[in-house]
Amino acid sequence: MPYFLLGIALLVGALFFARWFVDAEPRRIATVAKIAGGTFLGGLALLLVISGRISLLMMLLVALVFMRRVLKAARQQAQAMHGPSPGQASEVRTRFLHMALDHDTGRMDGEILDGRFMGMWLSQLSLADLLKLLEDYRLEDEESASVLEAFIDRNHQDDWRAQGGSGSGAGGGGDQHHAGAGANGPMSREEALEILGLEEGASPVQIREAHRRLMQKIHPDHGGSNYLAAKLNEAKDLLLGT
Repeated sequence: MPYFLLGIALLVGALFFARWFVDAEPRRIATVAKIAGGTFLGGLALLLVISGRISLLMMLLVALVFMRRVLKAARQQAQAMHGPSPGQASEVRTRFLHMALDHDTGRMDGEILDGRFMGMWLSQLSLADLLKLLEDYRLEDEESASVLEAFIDRNHQDDWRAQGGSGSGAGGGGDQHHAGAGANGPMSREEALEILGLEEGASPVQIREAHRRLMQKIHPDHGGSNYLAAKLNEAKDLLLGT
């Protein structure tokens, strides 16, 4: 009996915590919580097996599946009615950069994955250092150069091209590279969801709304780039099967 009451209490607590967490916390913190929750539930399941409470374990598994479906349906309904939950971001990876666009603020930043300044964020670099990176990327990876130009345009609109940024890739030269023909190969469904900031199971309405909203933020006329816009279009077409 004590084990049964403990299991019920833990399940109820997990349900309320999960609902609060999905609604209130950023995406990256939610990922950490999923890992921690999975570890805890795995330990609880092991304890129930060791103690011979197999029937209680089966009840717990059924309840967890039901809870996940309820939370997923509630999240999709909330997105359809009120837009995305706070803390969502779209992500794009190139050879040298892992870029993220915050849906709430429109702020763009990127982690440097390789080469010069590896491990740092673009926002930590001076304009001079960003221009050094741009020279490297124009020689080695057009996609990275295009995304970096979009970042510099957003943060140094008035002066960066006058300081040596008007080389062969400026003015859209690097942006003409087709988004789906890069070194990374065809876009996967997982990458498409990541770019649009969606989760598996998103409806066609949510896909189109995410595409429309993000295009307003990173369209070339608003400090974005043709490459980023093409990525959004490719992600939408892949998810809609068009």
